[in-house]
Amino acid sequence: MSYSLPFDSSCSHWFVLSVRANQEKKTAQRLADHAIEHFLPCYRSVRQWKDRRVILEMPLFKGYVFVYLAFVERVKVLSLPSVVGLIGNRNAPSIVSAEEIDCIRRGVEFGHAAPHPALVEGQQVMIADGVLRGMQGTLLRSQNKTRVVVAIDSIAGSFAGEVDISCLSIIAGNPTQERKAV
Repeated sequence: MSYSLPFDSSCSHWFVLSVRANQEKKTAQRLADHAIEHFLPCYRSVRQWKDRRVILEMPLFKGYVFVYLAFVERVKVLSLPSVVGLIGNRNAPSIVSAEEIDCIRRGVEFGHAAPHPALVEGQQVMIADGVLRGMQGTLLRSQNKTRVVVAIDSIAGSFAGEVDISCLSIIAGNPTQERKAV
């Protein structure tokens, strides 16, 4: 069975490389050793250890490293230790545009980017900060502001309100959408 890729496999593109847990930095170093262009966005995380506070550089996207190469050269990265595969669907890996890579670079450099759980419409969330702190609801919309429906069980009623996305946390036990490595 043959199929055609939705892109030119001989031209270089940005792909997302899935790597084993906590192996992002080692994988980035291996990519550098093999002269493969890559991008591992990191953020600063303050951790409290027993006797001191430590600032660590942590990967912004756990388990992922961006690589820039032609699809036909993918064996160069797929054969490295700790590499799981390229992120995408069964037919082809997903391409990340140069604009998206640039936005991530600027977000890390100027925006003090930090990881945030991906929120999906219909997901159960808790409001972690602000005047509605502690209330639980269903995420209705995620745009400029986030619209959340909050249910009040004691009166079997609910209301909708605008809440900043940074004030929301996912309630444990919710199904999450995951991308598969190909």
